Amino acid sequence: MYRRLVRLTLHPKTLKYAAASAVSIIITQGLLILFYGILRRWSVTTSNIMATGIAAVPSYYMNRAWAWGKTGRSHFLKEVLPFWGLAFLGLGLSLLAVSYAHHLSVSMGLSHLSDVLFVNVASLMAFGVLWVGKFVIFNKVLFVES
Repeated sequence: MYRRLVRLTLHPKTLKYAAASAVSIIITQGLLILFYGILRRWSVTTSNIMATGIAAVPSYYMNRAWAWGKTGRSHFLKEVLPFWGLAFLGLGLSLLAVSYAHHLSVSMGLSHLSDVLFVNVASLMAFGVLWVGKFVIFNKVLFVES
């Protein structure tokens, strides 16, 4: 069991998925800081929706083409729809997390900077919970060899 786990962990597909996820995290967190922390144009929930939605597009293409080596047109029912379903699941979980984090920071009277950091950590943790599950679904369902 241990050897199988180590082999899967060091597998190029796993490493590429992790790298694509890291890029997605950087995009999401950067946009969340920009939209909510710096520009202050939108609420925490709107900022989170925008950041997550924008980051999901390159995430799909990086995972499909680079991590799983799929080429050609995407299959809507087998790839696109499930991917976006998982993206919306992640969005829902992160919305709960960032809303709760924002509520806590306001109730504790934290500064805007502390609130932004609190919200970003909550978003990161919410997506971290789904990371392993998404890998299994991508590997066994979405991007399987035809």
